[in-house]
Amino acid sequence: MTVLVSDTSVIIDLERADLLDEMFLLPFDFAVPDLLYSRELEGDLGDKLTALGLRVEELTASELRRATSVNREYQKLSVPDSFAFVLAESRTWTLLTGDGILRELAAAEQITMHGVLWVFDQLADGAFVQFDRLHSGLTQLFAHPRCRLPSKEVKQRLTRLAG
Repeated sequence: MTVLVSDTSVIIDLERADLLDEMFLLPFDFAVPDLLYSRELEGDLGDKLTALGLRVEELTASELRRATSVNREYQKLSVPDSFAFVLAESRTWTLLTGDGILRELAAAEQITMHGVLWVFDQLADGAFVQFDRLHSGLTQLFAHPRCRLPSKEVKQRLTRLAG
């Protein structure tokens, strides 16, 4: 099964859209590095995510060295995001991120990646969630003051989901 390594931004966006549980209906395994989990998800949210099936992966010694190197080279990249990048890179898994710097690095290194709008597309295309529920969730997410999704792409999806 395809493994998607998520950063925190995608998880937060799906939580804001009230679609976090639905993410686990998709035919993928979802994983985060252990450091990201312990720093950003541990507690009630983390417990819920692991109960839903989130995998918490420990980096090997060589992956840890690579993450340290990536973090030194890309100083604007957070340590948890460096770990997520290396986990995806070394295990040839897909990266799931909304972070601009992480997306640029993944593109430069030719790591397959997607964002939260792709997750919405997967939920819609696979008929895992009713369109009206997806529309409501995306509207809620887009209205959040910290939402940085491209408005043109969001509006295209909202039009599709309204149909």
